[in-house]
Amino acid sequence: MHAVALGDTTASATPPAAAGTPTETPTAPPGDKPTGSPSPSATPSTAAAVTALQGALGAEHAAVYGYGVVGARLPEDQQRADARTAYAAHEARRDSWQRLLASLGATPTAAAGGYQLPFAVTDTAGATRLAAHLETRLTAVYADLVAAVPGPQRSAAADALRECALRAHRWGAADTAFPGIPEPLPTPTAAPPATRP
Repeated sequence: MHAVALGDTTASATPPAAAGTPTETPTAPPGDKPTGSPSPSATPSTAAAVTALQGALGAEHAAVYGYGVVGARLPEDQQRADARTAYAAHEARRDSWQRLLASLGATPTAAAGGYQLPFAVTDTAGATRLAAHLETRLTAVYADLVAAVPGPQRSAAADALRECALRAHRWGAADTAFPGIPEPLPTPTAAPPATRP
């Protein structure tokens, strides 16, 4: 079994897994819905919402794992208390997405058997850097979720985005104007027309 890259939201060549999803997907018995798929009668917008919700759930599975590592490297002080609070918040959000997916007729994606850290975490500085990394990656996931889900779920997705952006700031991540949305590339400026002598 391969460990899933913690916080990675891009598909890799080997194994073909996205962030927070198991590298081995169980095969459904004949006649059952595939794991994580919306019901056969789902509309395209519902299918897109389910896909985005599965991505958010996978990211929360990874965050719960990551905060276990973060907490283990922090001293017994306010930072560890903050890590415990964040851990509980991610568990609650994970459970909320699982319930929502089940209510939509989809099988919630299970946590991966293991996750590979994006860098070594051996001390307090590494732990706070990992916490900032987790929250920053989640803002991107939640920005996508806000765009994908219908109105009733959009409020919960926007709340999750706001909470992650605030936690990322507290852990020392760089502030951005629009959390979760990549900075636009600079617009090339046209050269002034050449003047003839």
